Amino acid sequence: MTNIRIGFGVDVHQLAPDYELFVGGIKIESDLGAVGHSDADVLLHAICDALLGAANLRDIGFHFSDTDPQFKGIDSKILLREVFAKIQAKNYAVVNLDCTVILEKPKLNPHIPSMQETIASILNVDVDAVSIKATTHEKVDSFGERRAIKAYASCLIEKI
Repeated sequence: MTNIRIGFGVDVHQLAPDYELFVGGIKIESDLGAVGHSDADVLLHAICDALLGAANLRDIGFHFSDTDPQFKGIDSKILLREVFAKIQAKNYAVVNLDCTVILEKPKLNPHIPSMQETIASILNVDVDAVSIKATTHEKVDSFGERRAIKAYASCLIEKI
């Protein structure tokens, strides 16, 4: 039996006026927010998929359907806590995460330490185990034109 596993997750949400923008469990001031069934936190959703994939537990949509009214507007930190409980039930712990968020603006770099602290606290890891990078798409395609936000996440989990 393998004692370590790698997972990968990706998520995309449309951006629109009159929505709030949550990234990494933090509310970011912005004229555009992410559209989704939950709070549309693209980074936490990508992390959820990475963790679920590493533990062979399918994907976020399987566990938290975007047609289920109980998840309408839900705080994605709750979803991440539930995903963490699912991987703990299989006797896995998180070793580290490496994530990238693609967003033209607002700039996310000032918020990264708060995101790291929030995610580390939920996953019971040191802040140093949560790498978050932010980049733009240089004004190219839907991401560069501020019509969408995207996040990638990879994780390493270990059998305990």
